[in-house]
Amino acid sequence: MEINLEDRKTKVKSILVTLPAPESEKSPYYDIAATLNLKIDFRSFIHVEGVPAKEIRKEKVNLADFNAVILTSRNAADHYFRVCEEMRFEVPAEMKYFCISESIALYLQKYIQYRKRKIFFGKQTPKDLAEVLKKHTTEKFLYPCSDVAAEATETFLRTQGIDFTPAVLFKTVVSDLSDLAEVFYDIIVFFSPSSVQSLLINFPNFKQNNTRIAAFGKTTQQAILDAGLILDIPAPTPEAPSMTMAIEQYIKSVR
Repeated sequence: MEINLEDRKTKVKSILVTLPAPESEKSPYYDIAATLNLKIDFRSFIHVEGVPAKEIRKEKVNLADFNAVILTSRNAADHYFRVCEEMRFEVPAEMKYFCISESIALYLQKYIQYRKRKIFFGKQTPKDLAEVLKKHTTEKFLYPCSDVAAEATETFLRTQGIDFTPAVLFKTVVSDLSDLAEVFYDIIVFFSPSSVQSLLINFPNFKQNNTRIAAFGKTTQQAILDAGLILDIPAPTPEAPSMTMAIEQYIKSVR
């Protein structure tokens, strides 16, 4: 049965964003909440748990075998250094760090003396590192990742001829959302297929009814559709490159 999205457009008063609350009060979510008189709550539907060092040893990952590490998130950095500590491995000063973005590179200051280390970074995607990686094809790379690591990243590294070993150092785990069983929102905003899965695991009998669903990114949007749910607010689009812009435009269209 074809769904008419126009028929689902009713006034919006409350929104649930399936992410942790922003650290800064300057978040655009707070801006639209104030401007449009909305209630916006934040709740992470998934969380990260570290894989114990003893489990990593079973996978025969020897940290001393690597002289370079590829970091695609702050979680990857946190758990790399956690595992090093648990395994009592002193990271050599000569270790090379290849970060997906400058913000992750700067985050390394939490663990190392930034100016005295060999640190390389891209703009936002692994492909941005292509040129610098080509200059270091003789290195042995460790790629700390989660159990839901992006296949695209591993595929890219293989096509570049990079000698790398993926190591699952942390896992994405479904959060307990039982306290939300009797709580209803006009819009729920998703950013990952894992968060969609969390909704269905926590509430296997979930009925969407007139709750509008917003989703960022093609894989998240496909997860919504695969679950038999209605996607009301997709992003990014040419008109709304960010999720907050898409939500704001939608709300203004139904006022």
